Amino acid sequence: MTSASGLQEGQVKSLVPARMDRLPWTRFHWSVVVGLGISWVLDGLEIQIVSNAGFQADLGLSTQQVTSLGTIYLFGQVIGALVFGRLSDRLGRRKLFILTLAIYLIGSGIAGFAGDFWFLAVFRFVAGLGIGGEYAAINSAIDELIPSKYRGHVDIAINGTYWGGAALGAFANIYLLDTSYFAENIGWRIGFFLGPVLGIAIIFLRRHIPESPRWLMTHGREEEADATVARIEAEVERESGKPLEPVDESKAMTITPMDKVRFTTIVKVLFQQYPTRTLVGATMMITQAFLYNAIFFTYALVLTNFFGLKTSETAVYFFPFAIGNLLGPLVLGRLFDTWGRRQMIFSTYLISGLVLAVSAFLFQADAISATVQVVFWCISFFFASAGASSAYLTVSEIFPLELRSQAISYFFALAQIFGAIAPSIYGAFIGDGSSREPLFWGYLLGAAIMVAGGVVALIFGVDAARKGLEDITQPLSVIAKEEEAKR
Repeated sequence: MTSASGLQEGQVKSLVPARMDRLPWTRFHWSVVVGLGISWVLDGLEIQIVSNAGFQADLGLSTQQVTSLGTIYLFGQVIGALVFGRLSDRLGRRKLFILTLAIYLIGSGIAGFAGDFWFLAVFRFVAGLGIGGEYAAINSAIDELIPSKYRGHVDIAINGTYWGGAALGAFANIYLLDTSYFAENIGWRIGFFLGPVLGIAIIFLRRHIPESPRWLMTHGREEEADATVARIEAEVERESGKPLEPVDESKAMTITPMDKVRFTTIVKVLFQQYPTRTLVGATMMITQAFLYNAIFFTYALVLTNFFGLKTSETAVYFFPFAIGNLLGPLVLGRLFDTWGRRQMIFSTYLISGLVLAVSAFLFQADAISATVQVVFWCISFFFASAGASSAYLTVSEIFPLELRSQAISYFFALAQIFGAIAPSIYGAFIGDGSSREPLFWGYLLGAAIMVAGGVVALIFGVDAARKGLEDITQPLSVIAKEEEAKR
């Protein structure tokens, strides 16, 4: 049955996306950035706290048990992303970004009371579940709440804060693992409590962040979506003291709300409707994860085996490495919104690969010191970090709203699989440090992989800068005027 407005039964017209995208930057958007962006800080903090293994002697763990804890945490992240990513698309962003943070708080906090390996392993897995779920639910919520003209550099900057958390964890470990400050069985436990303390403060802020109006719109809750946007608009007008410009009715979208998306539909969208976008998303996520894990998890071995540093000295070199990774997204992020996505992705991946290749030749020739080697890493990852952060943004933008969280979770899981094998490969290249040649070829391999990722993004990527999410990819619930959704 068709109504007087031309809509069929069950259909609605919505201005929600247009209204959200025309908003100026306000305190509301800062609350989204701080409340949701903390996830990456927590992940970086977790990785760095655990990587120093201050608990090894206290709990009497073997080296194999310590390294397996990292694998268990990553496995938890993958499972968490896949499970909670689907639930986020089904139940809403807000429920999930509250739930996943709570799971992380429980997992990491209780791990601080561990008395043996298995107790610690179980709750490291639980913490990983929470952080993995955060990656899927949070990226979706941020992109759907932030206006289109800010979305690119805001998302990239937030993803880059992982390294701020890692630097914070490294700094904390200097004191927490020093027995002149804390007993051996106390310092590492405090480290596990740092994340939950931050999380408890943030969870109260998250309670005031609304459900994504875009998600409400596509799930048959148009009145609630409209009311949510109206509250945000009223807050913006109070803050600015100026009324917002009305949105032209021509920007309204016609929607048939959907309750859930079948797996068969997801497969069709990924491999039939948007195969090149799937190629871009997979390539970007895999290449950056492989390079990062290859270098990040072996840099200390390189410094000790080839440059003669003591293990205790390598921690000092981590700080410039982390700072370079943090600054890249912050400094370069705005260019992804002004110069363009494809151009910047290609440039950052290309430059990072070329810098790594130059360092490989100098390393092979034994022509650089440990300090110069770290400088090369800092420069390479200054660019790679911006590109890697844009990988999550890209996957979030180029697939329909109804499966956005799930798409992120699938590509995240794929990246983690390839990222997990990189340290083993490069550990074999390093060996006992008797020959530089295997690692030289390993660095060239990493460089080539990054350059290839940039080329794929340049050729097949989507021009998404400053465009509304619905202009980049129509939601599945939109009544398309053409036979196929816009590619």
